[in-house]
Amino acid sequence: MKGNFILFSLRYCISNCCRMSVPHQHYHVIIVVSHGSTTSSHRCHVAFHIIMNKSPQVLILFLFSPKHLHSRNAMDRKEKLHIAMFPWLAYGHIMPFLEVSKFLAQKGHRISYISTPKNISRLPKLPAHLSSNISFIEISLPQVHGLPPGVESTAEIPIQKVPYLKKACDKLEVPLTEFLKTSHVNWIIHDFMPHWLPGVAIPFGINLVFFSIFNATLLAFFGPPSALIGDHRKRPEDFTVVPEWIDYPCNIAFKLHEMVSHQECMDDVSDSQRLGQVIQGCQFVILRSCTEFESDQIQLLKKLYQKPVVPVGLLPPSLPSNEEKSHESWEDIKKWLDRKGEKSVFYVALGSEVSLSQESMHELAFGIYKSNLPFIWVVRNRPLVEGQMGQDIIPQGFEERVSDRGLVLKDWAPQLRILAHSSVGGFLTHCGWSSIIEALKFGRPLILFSGASSDQGLNARLLHGKKVGLEIERNELDGSFTSDLVAQTIRQVMVEPEGEPVRANAWAMRDICNEELSENYLDEFTRFIEDFAPSTGEVLSY
Repeated sequence: MKGNFILFSLRYCISNCCRMSVPHQHYHVIIVVSHGSTTSSHRCHVAFHIIMNKSPQVLILFLFSPKHLHSRNAMDRKEKLHIAMFPWLAYGHIMPFLEVSKFLAQKGHRISYISTPKNISRLPKLPAHLSSNISFIEISLPQVHGLPPGVESTAEIPIQKVPYLKKACDKLEVPLTEFLKTSHVNWIIHDFMPHWLPGVAIPFGINLVFFSIFNATLLAFFGPPSALIGDHRKRPEDFTVVPEWIDYPCNIAFKLHEMVSHQECMDDVSDSQRLGQVIQGCQFVILRSCTEFESDQIQLLKKLYQKPVVPVGLLPPSLPSNEEKSHESWEDIKKWLDRKGEKSVFYVALGSEVSLSQESMHELAFGIYKSNLPFIWVVRNRPLVEGQMGQDIIPQGFEERVSDRGLVLKDWAPQLRILAHSSVGGFLTHCGWSSIIEALKFGRPLILFSGASSDQGLNARLLHGKKVGLEIERNELDGSFTSDLVAQTIRQVMVEPEGEPVRANAWAMRDICNEELSENYLDEFTRFIEDFAPSTGEVLSY
């Protein structure tokens, strides 16, 4: 029975490969059979998963029976799942992965959270009741030429150095494989970076979930795996138009200067290829979004990917409790905010990765000054795009001139506490998805100034279109802007009558960016992964 089962499956697989126009050539065949998937007591219906590597030609056939696919009995199993989490080395990725880890651990599942030592050391302390279910697995990041020693995250380097960080991450394939050999993992929830992960996980019978911390709008814009892997859009101009597969009303696309900046930092394996391969190789996709915010986009992704797409909610972070130790600077910031009027202050933070030229930083500073409104500005101490950071990162004398209404913070600020304060009425943001969610959790309207990462331009168009923020107008070709336009946009969002709809819409977003709704989505995802989970497989090579 077992031999017939495998032979039938292989013929069926090859037949389908031919229909998919796979070239006729010899393959080394690895057959992965889940435990209990072949018995003589029931009819065998076959599901299969194919991975083809370019060199050498390897075809991996992953076989499992219906009782391991959508099995309602899985909900009643006494044993819990062992789930490995493998995020990209950026704070905006690491924290959402931790939030999902905590929720799954709360449901009794065992979590192995895999990252580098420095990133793990920066994570907040776990609640006592979860610590027994979450293990932090430290894997040292290999050194590669071009990556400064000791660097383990995107926050520590300018964007032009990020390709070297990806190359170092690709070298984690070997130590991760060693961990998986003896860990008895059921699932790996992973990020966009490890395009090689399907080839590592499938021989062990481990299932994969691609967790997109990006929203559905970005994924829909980049399209199906075939478009991503084919990389047909070669020129920056190709990304400034709405792609043909978008089937809902949409005018969201990149500005030319955003794509030029992004393509300058591409590595040997493009982000498009990485994304396409992990989507193609996973069992299903989860994303940081919800149908209340992106219904059309999520439905399109299901069509494009031809596999389940499961939103896990917006995952708004929890405000630290009063019992938790706060940063020493927070008390001074709070006293300053307490003296300001309700919703009178705008908060400025451009994230941990955005670098601007000194000219742009000065123009932004002049715009903030010209707004004549109270503000808090977090200025990062990091290298500029054009040369090293000096004393003139902001104009000389700027802090003295605005001391009566402005607070300039160096390097770090308790962002969530600031946004939660009743005196804050707006947020000038680089348009990172995490920062947007934090602001909308408290109903703060957005002053949109897109940064350097691949998603931020599309995020700016999306939020501008949703009328919960206004985008600062910039030159399409080089991204330049004027201080007058900065000041004008700040005032429109904060105080001018034409900004009232934006303020009202942002306030209403609290109903979507709340923890209760997000927990409902996480509950649905947990049930989905429990139903879907096969047992760890065995490998047969023929």
